[in-house]
Amino acid sequence: MVTVGLYYDVIPGKEQTFEEAVDKVLGVLSQNPDHVKSYLYHRVSKPNSYAIISEWSSKDSFSAFVQSDIFKQVTDWGKAEVLARRPSHKVYGHERDMN
Repeated sequence: MVTVGLYYDVIPGKEQTFEEAVDKVLGVLSQNPDHVKSYLYHRVSKPNSYAIISEWSSKDSFSAFVQSDIFKQVTDWGKAEVLARRPSHKVYGHERDMN
């Protein structure tokens, strides 16, 4: 299992649009058997800054999702419509549970 942090800064005033789009993406992710769970977090001190923390069965599963057409469509839309800058992603942990 791996945890992935996806970090986004949104154009001020586009926060609701971003949140609605993420909600739709999370709905799509829930249908992927390799996706465990994901949550959207909002940075209190910087209202246009967000993180999606996502758990996947493996790093390869996440990599396959990132290369999918749906991910490319969403990221292209995000770059053009709501993102203030290029997002960053970080894979945390190992292929096993750390408990």
